[in-house]
Amino acid sequence: MSSRPVLVWLRNDLRLSDNPALHAAAKSGAPVIALYILEEAKGLRPMGSAWRWWLAGSLRALTENLRARGVSLVLRKGDPRKIIAEIAREAQIGAAYWNRRYVVAETKLDTEIEQHLLANDCTVETFNASLLNEPWSIQSKAGGPIRVFTPYYRASEERGNPREVTGDLRKLIAAKAPNSETLADWKLEPTKPNWAKDMNASWTRGEGGAKERLKDFLGDALKGYAEHRDRPDIDGTSRLSPYLAHGEISPHQIVQASPARGRDADKFHAELGWREFSYHLLHHYPALSRENFQRRFDAFPWRDDNKSLARWQHGLTGYPIVDAGMRQLWRTGWMHNRVRMVCASFLIKHLLLNWRLGEAWFWDTLVDADPANNAASWQWVAGSGADAAPYFRVFNPILQGEKFDAEGSYVRNWIPEIAALPNDYIHKPWTASPLELAAAGVALGKTYPAPIVDHQEARERALRAFQTLKG
Repeated sequence: MSSRPVLVWLRNDLRLSDNPALHAAAKSGAPVIALYILEEAKGLRPMGSAWRWWLAGSLRALTENLRARGVSLVLRKGDPRKIIAEIAREAQIGAAYWNRRYVVAETKLDTEIEQHLLANDCTVETFNASLLNEPWSIQSKAGGPIRVFTPYYRASEERGNPREVTGDLRKLIAAKAPNSETLADWKLEPTKPNWAKDMNASWTRGEGGAKERLKDFLGDALKGYAEHRDRPDIDGTSRLSPYLAHGEISPHQIVQASPARGRDADKFHAELGWREFSYHLLHHYPALSRENFQRRFDAFPWRDDNKSLARWQHGLTGYPIVDAGMRQLWRTGWMHNRVRMVCASFLIKHLLLNWRLGEAWFWDTLVDADPANNAASWQWVAGSGADAAPYFRVFNPILQGEKFDAEGSYVRNWIPEIAALPNDYIHKPWTASPLELAAAGVALGKTYPAPIVDHQEARERALRAFQTLKG
């Protein structure tokens, strides 16, 4: 057994349980240095504001959990190539462990660092910690990528869960920790103004919060999930996505803890499957967040309308289900999945604004912003992606609201200025009479906006635009 310390480089795997890299380091018997780097390197996409807020809480929780096992978490900010080379030299690292990631700029960085360490007498081991199936492990019969979700998911189901879940860590041997920066140095959380106040009330960040959320979901919301997951007015979804995005829980843990079969479990596992499919696409098409998957969409006649974009971003379109979703996103860093689709469709098809604008806004405001899922889902709605929704599918925000928020409780929660409207008008305030509006304290265009576009006219305009595409 080597007396040289080993390095564990933590990234989007901020947990102790079922963390293959951390477990391998513990198993080595060598003293451990645990490192997190706030990466600043050319080519890396900057983290969004909501992501950074979540990261602060996640790192605090991880610091406490590691400290309870005798190890300090070293925090550094900058280029990981320089930081890891410096720590490896000063601490005389004998081995480095990390869990793999899949964005091309990140994998290139990781490869450079691995080659440097190997050239300096340091072994490197990497692991899969964040996906059930790594992006290249499932292929078509011809040996290439699968472009449609259903056959991909069928193949992944046939392959089965590729590894067992590793348990929690009891104790680690601590190496002498290098100098560390502090979370306060990084200013990840807002102060003046504190726009994250509602986020603090909505989430418990960290591995403990992830485990508690999974327990609550499996004990309550999973029953009826297939039906309730489309209802934004009830707590019918898992809300595990931020914990997955930051690696506070693994998909392996979720699958192992949830029932193997049944209508609700099958639908829930399929949602995890879409996340896996998104990483499959990102691996084979690295520019997924920037370029149309279907290149014929390069000629799409997008509109340039910053005023409409701002109204969509801030929940002022005049369509209550859209505005409720955008306000929920702004205040909590999360939005119900059904409403995400409605809001995305509205931006793309009602306003004819480029899907990239929506993807960028979600990247900055979502606590669960994910490089694969975010891009794949936006392209799916736009019709430019793999397995995309047909272009003639234009979500009617009025009918979507009436179907999935029939009593209007979701809309009333996020748009209190129209809360007194009767159910018949809560999803279409402009159809109420002046007397009914006055009785509810609503002044269209003043206390709540009139619709930014007419639904039928916008739908017809969108169809004309989509029909200009060739192929």
